[in-house]
Amino acid sequence: MSLLKTVTIIGSLTFILVGPIQANTINKKHGVNEAKKITKTFVKNLKSELKKAMVSGGPLKALEVCNTKAMPITAQVAKDYNVNLSRVSLKNRNPNNAPNTWQKAILKDFDIRAAKGESVKKMAYSEIVKLNNKKQFRFMKAMPTGAGCLVCHGKNIAPAVKEKLASLYPNDKATGYEKGQVRGAIVIIKDLD
Repeated sequence: MSLLKTVTIIGSLTFILVGPIQANTINKKHGVNEAKKITKTFVKNLKSELKKAMVSGGPLKALEVCNTKAMPITAQVAKDYNVNLSRVSLKNRNPNNAPNTWQKAILKDFDIRAAKGESVKKMAYSEIVKLNNKKQFRFMKAMPTGAGCLVCHGKNIAPAVKEKLASLYPNDKATGYEKGQVRGAIVIIKDLD
């Protein structure tokens, strides 16, 4: 009896669910551990830049960092670890951070899990999929809305910050959050074949 089961879930994507003693389970566990390490590195690097900006120039300076340094930091960490790394949100600020179909489904699931009381800080998702006859590891780590995030992502944003947001991100959807909500997710994708 084979423990390998294939199920089509979203559109043309084929998802592979692997039983507990298959070799892919070990690869998935290793992938999750590696993805957590990459996520921590990315968050540490971005937060460091944001904290420096907040100290030197407040939220307006932090917005400039988000606008000019977040994507290069993302690209550098992705290159360092040889993965595809991105941030996505159902209410994205940067159009480059809009989720695709499968990411949207996971983000909606994160919202449901958070509404049921699950800790957003610990929330993650991983899978191994077969796409175009190649295996791919996917990982998403929920990004919680912290108190500091509310300065630029909350409901009561200062007029100067609103003005800067409108100038940098004319199609911004990333406001109106409350502390503890899922603000988006960090996505890591690695080809296995």
